[in-house]
Amino acid sequence: MTPAWILDAFAALMLLVAAVSAARLVAARPWQRGAVVTDTDIAHLLMAIAMAGMLVASLTTLPNGAWEVIFGLLIAWFAYRVIRDARANGVRALAGGHCAPHLAHSAAMLYMFLALAAPAAGGSGTSGMGGASGSQALRYPTLAFVFALILVGYSIWDLDQLSGRPYNRAGANISLAGVAPAGVPAMAGAETAVATFSGSQATGAQASDRPGAAPADQAAHGGGARESGTTVRHWLLSPGTTVGCRIAMGVTMAFMLLIMI
Repeated sequence: MTPAWILDAFAALMLLVAAVSAARLVAARPWQRGAVVTDTDIAHLLMAIAMAGMLVASLTTLPNGAWEVIFGLLIAWFAYRVIRDARANGVRALAGGHCAPHLAHSAAMLYMFLALAAPAAGGSGTSGMGGASGSQALRYPTLAFVFALILVGYSIWDLDQLSGRPYNRAGANISLAGVAPAGVPAMAGAETAVATFSGSQATGAQASDRPGAAPADQAAHGGGARESGTTVRHWLLSPGTTVGCRIAMGVTMAFMLLIMI
């Protein structure tokens, strides 16, 4: 039986991921015309909320059936994205592509909800592992072990990428080049959101160079606050933040799968 404090710690981590993902969506301003809606942030937000509810029963939000439908839709979406990436970049899209890890995460989440042992008679059908202090068991434990290995593999790969090369905005602009065909409306990844933010920064810089602008006056009246806000928004929309959330979710998912085998 897993100690309750460990489950609580992982649940708190998932709530943090959910908060960061929600903040990223707000910072990307998807409600504005021409803005980018990030599918990864939506997926991270939903997965983090679902996992927090599975780890701690009091954090449960939706019935299991609703989560099964949600993760089924996410699997279909990311499978489409992976197929499109593979057509553009070949089989390397499966190992190092932007969407393959999210497809694996979505599939693992759907498996966990489907493979949880049936609740006791009279139960609501919404209790996860947290409802039994980690005593719930999964059907098909071999499949759970395979999913855990895949998730650990992607997390190690993400850690290597995060430490091996800088996640800057210039690299983000290049990373998705050629992935999304021109003229095809689709939800783009976090890297595209960073590219959009970079463009807005450039526009702001050009505006400050207009004749009649008073840089010294602007710096004296809130320039520092604007710079601080820009720094926070840049951090939120950076690809490194996305990868950090993905690592946290992959490790948490692998942990959940292993303790429920």
